[in-house]
Order: sequence, then C-alpha cells, then structure tokens
Amino acid sequence: MATPSALETLIELATKETDDATKRLGRAIRVSEEAQQKLAILEQYRDDYAARFQDTLTNGLTALSYRNFQLFIEKIDTAIDGQHAVVRSSQQKVAEARSIWQACERKRMSYDTLAARAKEKELQKENKRDQKAMDEHASRITFYKR
Repeated sequence: MATPSALETLIELATKETDDATKRLGRAIRVSEEAQQKLAILEQYRDDYAARFQDTLTNGLTALSYRNFQLFIEKIDTAIDGQHAVVRSSQQKVAEARSIWQACERKRMSYDTLAARAKEKELQKENKRDQKAMDEHASRITFYKR
C-alpha cells in the first residue's frame, strides 16, 4: 500500500482535479442554459413577428412587403435552426463535462477510502501494540508479586 504521505498527495491532486472538473461542468451548464435562453428568445421573436405578419395581412399588404416578411421569417428560421445546433452541442458538452466530473469524483472517493482503510489498519496495529504492552505489564506485575 502507498505510504500515507503519498496517499495524501494523491488525495490532494484528485481533489484539485475534481474541483477543476466541477468548475468546467458549471461553465458548461451555464453556456448551455444561455444557449437555450437565446433559442427561446428567437422562437418568441419569430412567433411575435409571424403574428404581426398575420395582422398586416388582414389590413392588406403590397407584394414587396409580403416578400420582405417571408424573407425575414426565413432568416429567423435559419437562425433558430442554427441555435438548435448550438443547444445540442452545448448539451453534449455538459454531458461530457458531467462524465469527466463523475470519473474524477470516483477517483477522489476511492483514494479517500484507501486512506480511511490505511488509518483503520494503523489504528488496529496501535491497539494491538497497546494491548500487548498492557498484557506484558500485567504479567510483570503478577510475576513480581509472587
């Protein structure tokens, strides 16, 4: 088994690695949420613009205005499709960051478990030494009393 100081070093490194992975996961989640918010804004803008287009149609519209509305709606739809791709990409990055964080956390926890086992083993050795010393002391006292 690794020496306690080596194990402590491993735990410190694993803790730092887990902290870094946690920060990266947090950033990935934030970026994903921002991408989803932008998508929602684009979709809301498209819906509002389409509603305005419908209102304008009831009042009458020139062919040029009708074509401009159509072109703008197409541009918004293209932007929405692009934002969907950004959202999917950001969600994939969140999944990857979460997987990395979980692996780092498992590693850190396994080192903690090893350290706890080593500490327990050392405590058992110490208890045996103490018991042996007490037994020897008791046997000496018994021997000298005779």
